[in-house]
Amino acid sequence: MTADLHATASTRLRADGQRYTPRRRALVDLLADSDQPLTIPQLLEHRKDLAQSSAYRNLAILERAGVVHRIVTTDEFSRYELAEDLTEHHHHLICSSCGDVTDFTVPAAVEHDLEAALSKVAKRSGFRARSHRLDLVGTCATCE
Repeated sequence: MTADLHATASTRLRADGQRYTPRRRALVDLLADSDQPLTIPQLLEHRKDLAQSSAYRNLAILERAGVVHRIVTTDEFSRYELAEDLTEHHHHLICSSCGDVTDFTVPAAVEHDLEAALSKVAKRSGFRARSHRLDLVGTCATCE
């Protein structure tokens, strides 16, 4: 998967007129190895050699190229994860108190029912949906 991931990231960046630099590759590796979306301070904890300004700039480029997805929460930090088509379909639990984001999946039957219900909503509105994201916003166990 890692070789495919890097090949896809490189292709998407080239299509956006960008190069797949070692720093961008390092950010992709960090996000691929994480089990949840990460803030820039969390990314910098793992890569002390990466400047904060460089991380912001490179994540913005990776996001524009469709390699990275940014999740905005209620705290001061956005979280970053690989674009869903590079990983697996999942949803998020977002703590409105601390801003923590946790990924979760649902059983295939539940996902099918959810997709069917969302398709009905879209159809009634004349909307053509390509995909869906589900974020549950509340309070995490630590903050509760």
